[in-house]
Amino acid sequence: MKFTVDPWDPSYGTGLDTELGASSALVDPDVEVPAARWAPIDPVPVVPPSAVLFVDGVRRVDAQVWVDQGRESAPALCASYAAGVMCCCPDQGAHLVVPQVRRGLFTTARDAVDIVTSAGTYTAVPTAERADVAPMQLLTLALQRALGDVELEVAERAREGVGEAGDLLVVDGPLRGRAHLPRAIGFVKSHRSDYLPPQLGGVVAALEPGQRTPVFALGTSWERHTWYLRLPGAAGAPWAGVVRVEAPAGPASVELAALSQATLVRYASTAYKDARAPQNLYPIAGLERALRRRLGEPAVLYRALRRAAAKPILVG
Repeated sequence: MKFTVDPWDPSYGTGLDTELGASSALVDPDVEVPAARWAPIDPVPVVPPSAVLFVDGVRRVDAQVWVDQGRESAPALCASYAAGVMCCCPDQGAHLVVPQVRRGLFTTARDAVDIVTSAGTYTAVPTAERADVAPMQLLTLALQRALGDVELEVAERAREGVGEAGDLLVVDGPLRGRAHLPRAIGFVKSHRSDYLPPQLGGVVAALEPGQRTPVFALGTSWERHTWYLRLPGAAGAPWAGVVRVEAPAGPASVELAALSQATLVRYASTAYKDARAPQNLYPIAGLERALRRRLGEPAVLYRALRRAAAKPILVG
């Protein structure tokens, strides 16, 4: 029996679902070239960006708690989350800018107030109950929204002290909510939906390292232009090392596609250094590590929460 092993560490889920879900998005493959002429596109000479700004965030649940509401208790999550930007430029190399750390008490308790501990304050974030969503799933979604808000904040501040001329902003994940940012692309590492018809999906599997597909349009609740790019890495499964890149819909997307093709391959990780190689780019991995250090020591935060729980401060 002959088989290949996907280099993506399964503890992070999978880079590609074994059965991609059917997408309801409207697809227009003719943005860059007609569908009948689809083929892998080689890199072309471009002016490199003056700086590459990578945006990402991390989160951690410090404790699951219950907020006393008299005769009943409401579930809650005490979580720490952070976002920041890793700037890669010739003058300073890779360096962290505008890191932001938050702590939140995510709960369905209507009267919840902030939890003040010796290790920091957990700001109350009340969330309305929903009959169709399990409470913990609802709180996890609220935490993810809060993290998204901080990521948007640092993305908008990313160019402070750097300047906008000639740089490239790379958002880890879809570009939703950040399409207004100039010279910005979204970097999607894993694939859950099948956007292309089979005859065009075969072009993705045929990509060589450094090649990309033509740009195509996706229309759902919002419209964007997107393309697939294969990062350099060990040969293996048909979609190994393939990422999807997004840009705001518009004439500049083809230019951004060529720029991403020349830029992102420089930062592709290797398997002996990163369990999500090559998709987890080196600056993003470094940014995640730097942000996790800023979340604080879990045991210290947990003990601080236990001490605070002994005082009647959870509800007003």
